[in-house]
Amino acid sequence: MKKILILAAILLLIAGCSLKNGRENTGTNQNVTAKNCTSTCDQELDCQQGEKCRQTPCPDDQTTTIKTCQAVKQNIFVSEPKDNQEIGLPLIVKGDARVFENTFIVRVSDNKGNKLAETTAMSESPDAGYFGSFNIQVNYNKPASETGIVEVFQYSAKDGTETDKVIIPVKFIAVEDMTVNVYFGSEKLNPEVMDCRLVYPIQRRIAKTEAVGKAAIEELLKGPTPEEINEKFYTSINSGVKLQSLIIKDKTAYADFDDRLEAAVGGSCRVAAIRSQITTTLKQFATVENVIISINGRTEDILQP
Repeated sequence: MKKILILAAILLLIAGCSLKNGRENTGTNQNVTAKNCTSTCDQELDCQQGEKCRQTPCPDDQTTTIKTCQAVKQNIFVSEPKDNQEIGLPLIVKGDARVFENTFIVRVSDNKGNKLAETTAMSESPDAGYFGSFNIQVNYNKPASETGIVEVFQYSAKDGTETDKVIIPVKFIAVEDMTVNVYFGSEKLNPEVMDCRLVYPIQRRIAKTEAVGKAAIEELLKGPTPEEINEKFYTSINSGVKLQSLIIKDKTAYADFDDRLEAAVGGSCRVAAIRSQITTTLKQFATVENVIISINGRTEDILQP
C-alpha cells in the first residue's frame, strides 16, 4: 500500500510539471527556456528571416518577459512616440522595420494640413527580409496647431506609392527654438557646376542650444529632405557620417569625423564640395573664421582627390 501511495505521488508531480510547461509554451516557439524570462529582444535570441522578436509576460512573474520569434506580415513597427504623446524638438522615433534597402520615411504634419518635416531614415537590418531597429531624431518646422500626426512608411519600389504606413497622433508642446543654415549643392542654381565649392543655404529649425555649431553640422549630415531633393538640392557627403567632436577655439573650429566621411570619395570636385559644405555651415557663426577638418584625429592625409 505504501509503495502504491508513493507511486501515485510521483505520477501527480510529473503531471503537474507537464501541465505547467504546457502553459508556458502555449503560443511560443519551442526554444523558450528559463533564461528567456530575463531576456530582452536584443539579446540571446536570433530571429529568422520574416520573423520579429516579441516579448510577453512570464507566467510566474509578470515583471519579467519571455521573448519569442514570431512570423509577422506588418513591415514597420513604431514603439515611440506613443499615441497622443507630447513631443518637442527633436522628435524621437524608435521601432523596427523590414523595408526595401533598409530605407523608410518619417513625416510630421500638423492638423492644419502643413507638412512640418519629411526625412529619409534607415533601419539596422542585417539583410533583406530581416527586421532592423531604428532610433532617429527629427527636427520639424513650427506647427500651426497643438496636435498633429507622425507617419512612418516606405515608398513602393514598384510604383512610388506610400506603403506599410503607421500613423501616430501626437501633441506638440511649446519649445524654445532657433534657426540654423545648412549648405547643399544645387543642380538648379549651379547647373554646369563651374565651381564645385558653390553651396546654398537651407534653414533648419532646432531646439535652442549653446552647442549651435554641433547642432548645425548634425543637421547637415542628415542631408536634404525628399522635398529638397525634388528641388534639385544635393549633398556630396556620404550618408551615415558621424561627427565625433567639435571644438571652437580662438575663432577656429576643429571638426573631427569618423572614416565614413572619406569612404569611396574620389575626384577633386567632390572633395572640394565636401569641404565647402562643412566649412560654410560652420562659418555662418560669428565665433568661427577658420575650419580644420579631421578624420579620427588625422588632418594631413584625408579627403584626397
